[in-house]
Amino acid sequence: MTARVFIDGAAGTTGLEIRERLAARRDISLVTLTDDRRKDASARAEALNTADAVILCLPDDAAREAVALTENPSVRIIDASTAHRTAADWAYGFAELEADARDLLATSTRISNPGCYPTGFLALVRPLIRAGLLPADIALSVNAVSGYSGGGKSMITAFEDDTASDATDTAFRAYALGLGHKHVPEMQKRAGLEHPPIFLPSVARTYRGMLVEVPLHLHLLPDGVSGAAISDVLRASYAGSRIVTVASENPPVLTIEQSAGSDRLELFVYANEALGQVRLIATLDNLGKGAAGAAVQNLNIALGLDETEGLRL
Repeated sequence: MTARVFIDGAAGTTGLEIRERLAARRDISLVTLTDDRRKDASARAEALNTADAVILCLPDDAAREAVALTENPSVRIIDASTAHRTAADWAYGFAELEADARDLLATSTRISNPGCYPTGFLALVRPLIRAGLLPADIALSVNAVSGYSGGGKSMITAFEDDTASDATDTAFRAYALGLGHKHVPEMQKRAGLEHPPIFLPSVARTYRGMLVEVPLHLHLLPDGVSGAAISDVLRASYAGSRIVTVASENPPVLTIEQSAGSDRLELFVYANEALGQVRLIATLDNLGKGAAGAAVQNLNIALGLDETEGLRL
């Protein structure tokens, strides 16, 4: 059977990326609204309630409104906003993160898509906490840089339109300097940390791609924890995954574009045992596994389809 899917917010950056991944599929029928009907509350409510699945690509408040408008209990909602990422009654849409994640996603009607930065951070950290290699009370920092498409239309315009009022020729920009980024509660809760990590996000002059890095001091970890032990735990956690991989050989240089244009998530462990230091690095596309790719993967699981169908691997 063909599943009816409505993308609410299909004109946004993430919505367009999702639409591209679904457009040619025969097992999906996209429910579309014309520009005038998108602004019609009754037409939007009808689309929300008659679809088999809905993907919300909206600001947080608009996403909450869309959920309230969806009265049909059988409609599966996948929310790409921040609104429900720490909600106890929503399944967290990171299929590879926990052993029971896929079962929860397959049976839930409410799925929250992870954030792009948290995806990289959690992929590196959560398996190590679960295995006891990192204590839950550890103080972590996470350094990350994203392509400017992660900032949505306003940031894209600032980087690409020289005539825009906020146009910039900046090559690299650190932001969220007040240490209150909205992704931090998600990182802390889903990792199982007692303390929020220090999050140091930045944006670079490249359209898409992302590097997320967590540095570790081995002497601050339980006895016997080494770079090799960390690699072994990560490989075991993602064994058999077609999306998340752990490098067997580390390249001498990693770029922000390492996984750009794909829906992959690639993990790297760089260790210097003599210094007792490790750099855990995740590369992904902020619009791929960090947004649209994850939404399509979650949609596939929710509809009982091959989870990699339509993905760019």
